[in-house]
Amino acid sequence: MNEKEKYLGEFEQMVLLAIVRLKQDAYGATIRQLLAETIQRDVSIGALYTTLDRLEKKGLLTSMLGESTSERGGRAKKYFNVTSDGLQALKRSKDALTNLWQGLSFQLKGDFFG
Repeated sequence: MNEKEKYLGEFEQMVLLAIVRLKQDAYGATIRQLLAETIQRDVSIGALYTTLDRLEKKGLLTSMLGESTSERGGRAKKYFNVTSDGLQALKRSKDALTNLWQGLSFQLKGDFFG
């Protein structure tokens, strides 16, 4: 399995899925807000950008700078988009998890090994 075919980590999957859901509005603050709302996880902006940089280096997403805005002190937003390799990686991870869960049935409150 080459580098591009390795499975994604849980947080990497969540970040890529957030970007897919946000479409053209995917930038740091909106990604962070969507994660907070959907998975009730408060992600630091530093952890998010570290993950975004890593995913971009792997070729799983791309970024581009938008227009600078006065409300951001003249700074531009950095927008993200998932690449076809990123979509394939998401599908591979989903399929792997689906296969592992297939046929399993247990109660979280019960004794799993009982």
